[in-house]
Amino acid sequence: MNRVIAIVGPTAAGKSALSLRLAEELGGEVVNADSMQLYRGMDIGTAKLTPAERRGVPHHVLDIWDVTEPASVAVYQRLARGAIDDIAARGGVPLLVGGSGLYVRAVLEDFDFPGTDPGLRAELERELAEVGPAPLYARLQAADPVAAGRILPSNGRRIVRALEVNALTGTAFTAQLPPPRPVYDALQLGVDVDTAVLDERIAARVDAMWAAGLVEEVRALAAHGLRDGRTAGGALGYRQILNQLDGLCSEEEARAETVRATRRFVRRQRSWFRRDGRITWLDGAAADITAAALRAVRQD
Repeated sequence: MNRVIAIVGPTAAGKSALSLRLAEELGGEVVNADSMQLYRGMDIGTAKLTPAERRGVPHHVLDIWDVTEPASVAVYQRLARGAIDDIAARGGVPLLVGGSGLYVRAVLEDFDFPGTDPGLRAELERELAEVGPAPLYARLQAADPVAAGRILPSNGRRIVRALEVNALTGTAFTAQLPPPRPVYDALQLGVDVDTAVLDERIAARVDAMWAAGLVEEVRALAAHGLRDGRTAGGALGYRQILNQLDGLCSEEEARAETVRATRRFVRRQRSWFRRDGRITWLDGAAADITAAALRAVRQD
């Protein structure tokens, strides 16, 4: 199997910075595993590195969808594995980098996806549009509390999918996750920092995004259908600014809610990744994190 180094962990912990340093040291190329960086035009709010910030390190599987398209983990899986195989065939080191746990697992493991029923899906989505995510989330909590604990109560798309799988299979969505069967020889490095430090980083990152023009980015994307995007329209920061643009809250309220929502999301990311005993954890605030990561790579 090809060797893959995965760099995972919560938002704002320092994954991108470490990935660039490892790529430069090891002759690596980055394969994106951030579900929202798959969308064209969603740059500032997803902390997508600009071409200049990538320092010449090739990055793959970015900007593949318009904001109106729903996400597909199966499509992402195919594209990411294709990129990894291509990098390895050219003698490079694939670095799978991102905080979307399901996407990371879909790439690294033999992971098949339950089918879908267009009629049932349409019925659930119609209900979501009529009553909002809260009643559907309550139903999911009763049917599959483990899945509910992994999904944001506001994430209508994922709630609908979990309920669809439950209805089609008669089992919990989480029961569809098979025991890990690796597709690649992978070393997983987790990057995290103390909660208080990460909370400060998140607030500073949100302020920097606003200063960089996130409101203008969302306004431009709204003109191209962002509100209709089942996945992109619910992204952190984007959903809050859409509410601001629609007059549902002030700009300061949108910014504050983005910070709060990101901190809640970080707790779910930690819950997902910390369950995986195969991950080697690194301190994202340590001055010697690159050396520690290289030691882990060479000892593995």
